[in-house]
Amino acid sequence: MPAKKSEIQKPGLEAQIDPKLRYEDAVKELEKLISDMESGKFSLEETLLAYQRGAALLKHCQGMLAQVEQQVRVFEA
Repeated sequence: MPAKKSEIQKPGLEAQIDPKLRYEDAVKELEKLISDMESGKFSLEETLLAYQRGAALLKHCQGMLAQVEQQVRVFEA
């Protein structure tokens, strides 16, 4: 049975983030997603996928920053 249209993902817009993705690369990708979304480059479905990917990237970055903040606290103690 073919996938429903809502289940089809555009390559590069997967919401799952590789845990090894560097902070700088995640921010760069997030900035590009924002730019592409603001330009109207995506269809409605692609915009939703981009939003989901962006939310996952943001969560990934926030987690990395929290880890670094914890390490700084340990060094300062």
